[in-house]
Order: sequence, then structure tokens, then C-alpha cells
Amino acid sequence: MGWFNKSKKEPGWVVIEVEDDRISLVHGRSDSPGQAEVLQYSIHPLRDNVALEGIAKDFALERYKCATLLRPKDYQLLLVDSPNVPREELKTAIRWRIKDQLDYHVDDATVDLLDIPVQKDAPPRNRAMYVVAARNETIQSCVKRFDEAQVPLSVIDIQETAQRNIAALYQDSDRGVAMLHFGDAGGLLSINYQSELVLARRLDISAAQLAEGAGEQSRDVELFERIQLELQRTFDHFERQFTWISLSRLLLGPGPAESGLSIYLADALGLPVQQVDLQDMVGFPEGGMSSDLQASLFYLVGGALRNETAVL
Repeated sequence: MGWFNKSKKEPGWVVIEVEDDRISLVHGRSDSPGQAEVLQYSIHPLRDNVALEGIAKDFALERYKCATLLRPKDYQLLLVDSPNVPREELKTAIRWRIKDQLDYHVDDATVDLLDIPVQKDAPPRNRAMYVVAARNETIQSCVKRFDEAQVPLSVIDIQETAQRNIAALYQDSDRGVAMLHFGDAGGLLSINYQSELVLARRLDISAAQLAEGAGEQSRDVELFERIQLELQRTFDHFERQFTWISLSRLLLGPGPAESGLSIYLADALGLPVQQVDLQDMVGFPEGGMSSDLQASLFYLVGGALRNETAVL
């Protein structure tokens, strides 16, 4: 019953998201640039006694590398200067550096690090990195939920790296690319360089707000102006901090942002703006994936296209 072949171990990643009203799964792989594909996806409304345990059994998830995504409210992504210590001592040194930025004791935090690309031949000092920090109890609760359902959880990922994976499909070799996507928790603006995350920033505008304003000219203009202002401020800051990276374009993720925002931003920012249809860069099963589903499963698709080991 299902799309997983129980006779052999499939490549790629299965990303699972458990929400209040549904459980969603995406199985994808990205072995090399230009070879990204979603092998299957599935959405299960939480009714008729649907549970993670049953889904794990039906789809033989024990045979797959599995991951899930933290909700934005469950972690912090902090930009810090890298301490001048050996790599093996970095996490310990970082804990002291971020302790005043957390609203809980640093000993109660699980942390991981994301390196930010640096200019070729740049000195090792004054390098920046992102620190992902989450409460231990949040990570432990997540792991327990999947353990009890007998799902072999290998990775706990975040939306910023999932979006990075999708933006990397559109990457120019010697220039940066920005991407903006609106989800239930708000907008996420990211900038990639050579397929790595350089910058990430949250916007306090959700997909629902954009959908509500669609067609109302005054409301559209108000939201579009807010978005344009936030993007311009971020790009100005980026240009000052990363003088050696120029942006080639802004990618707009699928969803309600399609209603005129791309034209507005292209005119206001003076930067090429491309509306993303994942089907242009990602292979899908027969029938493809609608724009609405692309928007809904955007971060799961991104998570399934990972090709590294772990984030948290």
C-alpha cells in the first residue's frame, strides 16, 4: 500500500511533518546539480485514526533516511563571529558567545553551526557563522515522538536550510541568488552563494495575509510596499557586508505571492525577479505538483533535496 518499495533501500530522504491537522511526507533526492527529483509525496488528514505509527508501518519508513523540520518558533538562528579556536572546540566556545542571546540557560540548548562562505584568500579572523539553537526539551520531544512511532529519524532540519537547497537549484556559479517564500509562519528571505546560505531573514508577513489582500488594490500596494522596504534594507546591508558577491536575481517561491508581487518588486528593486515553479527544476511523479501543493510542501521538498548529514 504506498509508494515505497519494501524490497530495497531507496536513496534520498523522506521528510515528515506532523501538524495539528495532518501529516505530510515528501521523498526526494538530489544526487548532483540538475538531478533533483521528488519521487513521491503524501498528505494524510488527521482523521479516521490516522497516526504517525500507522503511516510508518504502511510505508516501511524504517528502510529510509528520515528527517523532520523544526517550526520557526522552536529555534533561533543567530549570526555570530566565529571564535578563534580549533574546530573541535568551536561548539563549546560558541555556547559562551550566544548565552546572552537566549531566553533560557545555554546548558539547556542544543546547538549546531552553519558556516558562511567567505571571500577567497580571506584571513581566518573575523569570519561569521550561523548558530542554530533550540531547547533540549524541544529536540528530545521531537525525537521521542518519532522513536515511539518507530521512525528512524536521522536529521532535524530547519526551514532556512531547506530553502537554501531549493535556491541552490537556480544558483549561478559566480553570483549570489536571493529567494523569498511566504508560509504560514511568515516570509523567509535567504541569499545563497555557491549553493551555501549566506543570509537569512524573517518577514512578519504570512502567506495568509497575502492571500487575503489579493485583488484589493490598496491592500496589495500596502503589503507590497512593506515587502519591498524590508527587501531593500536587507539587500543594502548585504551589499555592505559582502562586497564581493553580486546578486543575479530574486526568486519568489510558489504561492499567493504570485498575484502581482513579482512585477512590483522587479520595478521597485531594479533586480530580475523570477516566479518559481518547482517543476522547472525538480522531477515529479506523473501529474506533477500544483502551485498550491508546491507552496504547502515547499520546505519538505527542500528538506528532501538535502545532500549533507545533519543540521541538529
